[in-house]
Amino acid sequence: MNRRLTTLARTLAIGFGAASAGYAAMVAWNRMRYGKVTPSRQPCGSGLLDRFIPDPEVIEHHQIAIDAPADVVVSTATKMRLLDSPAIRAIFRLRELAMGGEPDRRPHPEPLLEQMQSIGWVVLAERAGREVVLGAATQPWLAAPVFRSIPADAFMTFSEPGFVKITWTLRADPIDDTHSVFHTETRVCTTDAEARGRFRNYWSYVAPGVALIRVALLRPLKHEAERRFRVERSMEIAEVPDVTIRTVAR
Repeated sequence: MNRRLTTLARTLAIGFGAASAGYAAMVAWNRMRYGKVTPSRQPCGSGLLDRFIPDPEVIEHHQIAIDAPADVVVSTATKMRLLDSPAIRAIFRLRELAMGGEPDRRPHPEPLLEQMQSIGWVVLAERAGREVVLGAATQPWLAAPVFRSIPADAFMTFSEPGFVKITWTLRADPIDDTHSVFHTETRVCTTDAEARGRFRNYWSYVAPGVALIRVALLRPLKHEAERRFRVERSMEIAEVPDVTIRTVAR
């Protein structure tokens, strides 16, 4: 029994050490590449994000192919329930523990788009059935950051010192009538050198968690959008009236 416990403890220690080393490497990598966004890394899209942050210091982009029309995908994405995911809840909880913050106990709507708007995010631009762009200014290094609502016509020129401007999009590009590719892209820029330094340090540590949140949304979104499309299509088929063709003998 003692040997088994010793072996288990050694295995756990090795695993923890490897995970710590891997995380430290990611932190160093994120710090080194911060601000080194080149045009070749920017995914081709509608250009809506360029209106608000044309020269980002950070770009995070994820995508997934979905067997459903673009409008169904976007509608599904806006209604996703972020906190239904155990992985996302765990990431938020880890941030609270690391930063010393308290969970937001205020009541908020559950659908993603409504929830984000309730805490300060603003819809900056929209293409019906194709894309929604949200944005806010904040100080994410605080234990309990506040998302400051900046209207679309003032977002690009907002330059109050000490802030980070963030935009992100929910976008679906149609392949044909029944297939599309979903994209979620986040862009960040800071308003002054002090904010840049603080955010660079913060981002180095949280970037892996942010990426995990985006990835954790993709599979459930694909599943739900494809399920909704199957249901809608089956209902359309069921509504087609039966037509009886009679042949009249002459």
